[in-house]
Amino acid sequence: MFGRRKKDAAEAAAGEAEQVVEDMDQEVGEEGEPGRVNLPPAPRPDGPWDVSEVGRPSEGRVDLGGLFVPGVEGMELRVEVAGDAIVAATVVLQDSAVQLQAFAAPKKEGIWGEVREEIASGITKQGGVIDEVEGPLGWELRAQVPVQLPDGTGGVQVVRFVGVDGPRWFLRGVISGQGAVQPQAAGLLEQIFRDTVVVRGEGPMAPRDPIVLKLPEDAQMVPEGVKEESQAESRFSGGMGQLQRGPETTEVR
Repeated sequence: MFGRRKKDAAEAAAGEAEQVVEDMDQEVGEEGEPGRVNLPPAPRPDGPWDVSEVGRPSEGRVDLGGLFVPGVEGMELRVEVAGDAIVAATVVLQDSAVQLQAFAAPKKEGIWGEVREEIASGITKQGGVIDEVEGPLGWELRAQVPVQLPDGTGGVQVVRFVGVDGPRWFLRGVISGQGAVQPQAAGLLEQIFRDTVVVRGEGPMAPRDPIVLKLPEDAQMVPEGVKEESQAESRFSGGMGQLQRGPETTEVR
């Protein structure tokens, strides 16, 4: 079921993280500086998975076309829209969130090292602070990003950028909220990232093109302001606030 409601703290953090990601994407490749050498994708014994490795899962995951996202009790799921295309999904779990976005990648090269370098450069230019560390999901960026608070004053948001290279795809995760401030509390979000299945498709795609997602077949839109009587009974409860790139907001049952 798809609807809207007021944002809580975790949803607000997820929205701010999406703004950080969009700002970084706009700065990627502007200066054409030489980057690090791209190595072949590393093994992924614990995921994320390519659809060829697990088949098309029919239970336990939400089918978004290009991604199968694990369903976890108490989670909220929303999609991000660019134009007419759905390009990202954000899972909100209590006071943390992870945004998932998949991209096409070269057949024999991973791009996460290069992308990390570009994100770090963009955040540093904004006056932020970056630490590149080896975390539970491999190499990641832990960033302190300058943001404008609702009252107009300046603040800092803590965000974790994680990524994994797969066969002809790259999956990026952006962890925000308490899962970024206290990484040791992000175990469930990290497991959602690991258990995600990517469906890249066989068609030609330029490297870094986003893998387009779709709404689940049984999804329904609920007009803003309409209250669902059965919302409290939903295992994956909660409508989401207005999305950054479009009007779609989601509640997955």
